[in-house]
Amino acid sequence: MPRRHDPRRTPTPRRNPLDAAGVTYIDYKDTDLLRKFLSDRGKILPQPSAGRCPHRRITRVSAQQQRQLARAIRNAREMALLPYPSR
Repeated sequence: MPRRHDPRRTPTPRRNPLDAAGVTYIDYKDTDLLRKFLSDRGKILPQPSAGRCPHRRITRVSAQQQRQLARAIRNAREMALLPYPSR
């Protein structure tokens, strides 16, 4: 049986974590911030390619910010600040 939508309850928009923290530039040396966007295995959490993909609930960042995060994580791995993914 499908769930019915409750008209009294309005969904609260989930904010972008980078905008909420006031981050304007994603730096590869800020490992505390970058670790929030890594899985427990060390993989970069994905950004959805379409609006129906459930991964957006995890990252909640824009496509441009996702590219900047991926570049910063790769640079941090190259400088040995972050680990490479484990198998």
